[in-house]
Order: sequence, then C-alpha cells, then structure tokens
Amino acid sequence: MKILLVHNRYLYHGGEDSVFEAEADLLRKKGHDVSTYVRHNEELSGVSSLRKALIAVWNHSAYRDLRRTIREIRPDLVHFHNVHFLISPAAYHAAKAEGVPVVQTLHNYRLLCPTGPLFRNDSICEKCLGRFFPWPSVLHSCYYRGSFFAGNVRNLILVTHRLIKTWEKQVDLFIALTDFVKQKHLEGGLAADRIVVKPNFVFDPNKDVVASSAPPNGRKGALFVGRLDRAKGIHFLLRTWKGLKPEIPLTIAGEGPLADQVMAAVAGRDHINWLGQQRPDSVIQLMRKAAFLVFPCTWYEPFGRVAVEAFALGTPVIAARTGGLESLVENNKTGLLFEPGNEQDMAEKVVWAHEHPQEMDRMGQECRQEYEKKYTPEMNYQMLMDIYRRACRIDPKSETGR
Repeated sequence: MKILLVHNRYLYHGGEDSVFEAEADLLRKKGHDVSTYVRHNEELSGVSSLRKALIAVWNHSAYRDLRRTIREIRPDLVHFHNVHFLISPAAYHAAKAEGVPVVQTLHNYRLLCPTGPLFRNDSICEKCLGRFFPWPSVLHSCYYRGSFFAGNVRNLILVTHRLIKTWEKQVDLFIALTDFVKQKHLEGGLAADRIVVKPNFVFDPNKDVVASSAPPNGRKGALFVGRLDRAKGIHFLLRTWKGLKPEIPLTIAGEGPLADQVMAAVAGRDHINWLGQQRPDSVIQLMRKAAFLVFPCTWYEPFGRVAVEAFALGTPVIAARTGGLESLVENNKTGLLFEPGNEQDMAEKVVWAHEHPQEMDRMGQECRQEYEKKYTPEMNYQMLMDIYRRACRIDPKSETGR
C-alpha cells in the first residue's frame, strides 16, 4: 500500500512521537511505500496568540500543503497521529477533499476534554464528557499549559469542529489503544462501528537474547520510568515510599516539573536513586535489573507503553487500577493492581512483591508470554493492515481496491 502518515510533533518528544516513528518503521520494513507529513509546534514560536488560535482551529496553509502533497504521492490512505496545534483538524478535510480514506489514532482524550487528559486539580474530571459545548472547563477555569487563553482556544477547536462535524464526516476509522479508551469515546459520542481497538507495540528488546522469557538472576528493587508530574503519580509514589517498611530500593528515570520534589526525596536516602532522563537503551537495561516496574499514575492512562516494554523484558508491573492500565495488567498474573490514590494499598502490593521473589519471577514469565501474544510488531502489523483494509473497503480475500 501507499500510506501517508501525518503527525504534528509537540515541543517535547513524547510517547505519541515514539509510536508514530515505530509504526512508520514497521510499515517500511514490511515493504509498504510510506510517506510522512510532519510539522513541529516550534514553528509557532514568535507567532502572536491570536494568530496561533486561528491556526489551531483551521490552518489554511497546512490544508493547501497537505492537499498538494496528497496529489503528488496519491496514497491509498492517510493515517493521522496528531494534528494539534499547527496542522489543525483542517487536515482531515484536505484528505477527504482528495478522496483518500482517513484513519486517526486516539492517543489521548483530546476529542472529549479541552485540555486533553480528563484530569483537573490532580484528579479525574469527566464534567465535559458528552457535552457539545464544554462549559465546565470555562466554569472551572481549566488552563492549558498554564494559559486560560490557550484553554479556551481548545474549547473553540472542539466546538467549531463539532459544529461542522469534522470527526463525524471526515474520519473513516478511529484507533483506540485499549477497550477503556474506546468506551470513553463512545460516551463522548463517537459511533461504535467507527472505533477499532489496536494497542501499541514495542520492538522486541530480547530478539537476540537466548531464553529471553527467563528473568535474569539478581533482579532487585522497583523502577519508575516516566515524566515527573502529578498525572504520572510521582508525588504519590514518593509519599508511599517514604513510609515503606522495609526500605525497598527504588530507581527513578525521568524529568519533569516535579523534579525538585524528587531531588528532595532522594536526599539522605540511599535506597532511592534518581537518574534523570535516560536513553531508551539505558531504560531497557534498568528494566532487566528491576524486580518490578511501578506505574502509579493518577489519570486515565490511555495505554502505558512503558508497561509493555517491561512485559517484553519479563518484568512484572505494579500499577494503579485506572484507565488503560487495567486492560494491560492482569492482577496476580502479569503484575499487581492497586486502588488509585490509596497509599496503603500500593504499599502492601510493593512489600508483597519484594518479599515474594519467586512469585514475581513467575509473573515475569507470564509478562513475556503476554507480550508475545499481543504486543509484538508482527501481531500489531496484522491488526493495522486489517484496519487499513477496512478503511479502504478492501476485501482481504481479493486484495482488490476500494
């Protein structure tokens, strides 16, 4: 197939960027003709606030540019990952104007919540879910990156494109990363027959390792990998760890706005080690050595790619029972689940894992099997092709055109 992948990069590299890059790489390795249309939000530097708002709602330049690109390469399908804020939802209209099927991956809750995460004041918030006009976000002064103006621009984007039915008429299929993400978007008004569940994947870090499903000897302690912010639960993790008895080794890899809190928690405590941001290969080595990964997020985590990386390495996951994590981690099989925000429950699960290494080794083997069953590139490729065929109305038996 000829495939055009469209992605708007954020100012800081994140999980959506990694998924976009991994899927492009996978499709090329499978022999498809893959083109990309990529813009970066740093292009908005120096642009006035009013101009940014107009671009975010409808970027005429990106619309024309994308139509020209589609005419030049004539793809069978356009797969969108992100259009905010530079490309804008005008891009869907550009693809449909050229008669090309459109697929959109739902990496977050941006179609449901003006600020994106269904998260406000350090807790889950669904007040705008299912409302045509998200007035609670105005009532509660929901900010986007600390800006009330930017938050209301998000409201303008949602209302404008709901009015002209962009997501209803311009997108053929949506990809939800978990059943939970699909359910939330159904509650938000998307049609069930236009949402397909397909998880993300990770390339096998154990591809060249013999007997990779067996956890290595000497696994020790807990590992946290992620952005140091309240949505990821780093503050909750630090509070829980402060009261743990016995003192269990904890390694933290990541950067973020709560770095000062992490630094303070590490001071004078030999059993907590903060490494800062780490390269992907370094994270893999940390996962190989850890007895388990901790995933204490307090928001509706859509997927949890870090958890799948841990699965691939035979590392069990102790996670909050929230969002897509409950779809990923099976309690007492691939890890342990605790109630979100419940320090005692998390502490009990962590101490139990520390004191039962054999049971955790067994879970580690289950993790590897779960990875091989659901999250390998090959499994993901087959699911992605089924989605593309469906969007293009291709009969998989005949492989004929639309």
